[in-house]
Amino acid sequence: MSDDTPNTIETKATGVVDQGVGRLKDAAGGLTGDAGLQAEGKVDQLAGMARQEFADLYEEGEGRIERAVTFVRERPLFSLGIAAALGTIMGLIFIPRRKG
Repeated sequence: MSDDTPNTIETKATGVVDQGVGRLKDAAGGLTGDAGLQAEGKVDQLAGMARQEFADLYEEGEGRIERAVTFVRERPLFSLGIAAALGTIMGLIFIPRRKG
């Protein structure tokens, strides 16, 4: 893994911690009647959930890219044919035709 790719396990763990801290703040704010602390807790909970979802989506996308690369390596001519067909179709759709 390169240095610029996120560590999904670390991201998920941070999300779980953020969610837990958010729940504590939310509960403490509810008990003390501090609406600001309660709102901050809800924001922390949402941030934790967002971190976890990001990690899940990143893992899913990474798996799809790996499958695509494997497909192209195993079937290079077939992959080239697919790319040529898609390019032709896109050209027919997006390039304006001459009216004459």
